[in-house]
Amino acid sequence: MRKIDPIDFAQQLIRCASVTPADAGALGILQNALEKMGFSCTRYPFEDVDNLYARLGDQAPNFCYAGHVDVVPVGDAVQWRHNPFGAEIEDGKIWGRGAADMKGGIAAFVAAVSRFLIDRKTLSGSISFLITGDEEGPALNGTKKVLNAIADKSEVIDHCLVGEPTNPNTLGEMIKIGRRGSLNGVLSVTGTQGHVAYPDLAGNPVPALLKLLTALSSKKLDEGNKNFQPSNLEITSVDVDNPAHNIIAGAASAKFNIRFNTEHKGEDLLGWINDEIKKVEETFDGMIKADLSVPGHPFLTEPCVLTEKLSAAVTEITGMTPLLSTSGGTSDARFITSYAPVIEFGLIGKTIHKINEHAELKDITDLMEIYKAFLMRYFEL
Repeated sequence: MRKIDPIDFAQQLIRCASVTPADAGALGILQNALEKMGFSCTRYPFEDVDNLYARLGDQAPNFCYAGHVDVVPVGDAVQWRHNPFGAEIEDGKIWGRGAADMKGGIAAFVAAVSRFLIDRKTLSGSISFLITGDEEGPALNGTKKVLNAIADKSEVIDHCLVGEPTNPNTLGEMIKIGRRGSLNGVLSVTGTQGHVAYPDLAGNPVPALLKLLTALSSKKLDEGNKNFQPSNLEITSVDVDNPAHNIIAGAASAKFNIRFNTEHKGEDLLGWINDEIKKVEETFDGMIKADLSVPGHPFLTEPCVLTEKLSAAVTEITGMTPLLSTSGGTSDARFITSYAPVIEFGLIGKTIHKINEHAELKDITDLMEIYKAFLMRYFEL
């Protein structure tokens, strides 16, 4: 078995233009490397998304590393310093879409495993990879379905680490132990179009929509708690599509999102929103429709073997004591938490989803060392 170079492996992955849901060969590169290390690999295609589950060993505990090879679109490629899928190295950085989110992280873990297996010789447990091609997209045909599929085969994951970029500025700052939930809402208000001079002959949907939005946005959802920041509702768009000054529009709509902590359940928030809609409908001669969904629920992984051993590994390599945080958006950890304790740790997130996304070469190699030090602690003899 040979040691895998994390920089070279990151370049191979970045050069695959795997914009969701395209795979573009990234999973094949990963599978080939893992099979050479002795992993048993299974592909799980669901509709237009391909996924990979790989496992080495058949004993417990089964430690799983989860992540994604899909990336967001590059935007205007002309504005990039380098080819967004060129994986060029300059100024001590690797440039390209996915360098930080999260092909650099995957490369670091694969390289860490290769070194761990050489040094340890025997494995007292199992290591697995759950890698999806649908994290940056709808997340309907990725991690969630793979977890169901492997559970049907009696596959058990004991602990999981998601390699998302978690550090704000410096590698070693932050481990994510939970995430807030997310609720999406689209409000559609239908009235009756008419002339502004004859409002009695029309039914203006705009005041009704504004009244509803005010009721929703003015409510203080909570104060937060010891693990989570306060929940917040943000109105993201209001649309009437009325270019004229003398016409009362026939319809108006708005979109909003709620990021909520463990003080709430998704179904309770849905009930509150529907109650507010009913209150506005009582004085509005029209119709209000709401398209509401909860794509992610809040979760918290209490301090455990994962946080203890990963924190120790981070301190060993970087000298820093990482903050255990629940900040940020959602990730596929929201699905994994129903199957196993899960935390997140990866590269620095400053350039993710941006033009000129990049990662420091030293951060990738240091992350590899952190992952290896973690594995040594996790599989202590």
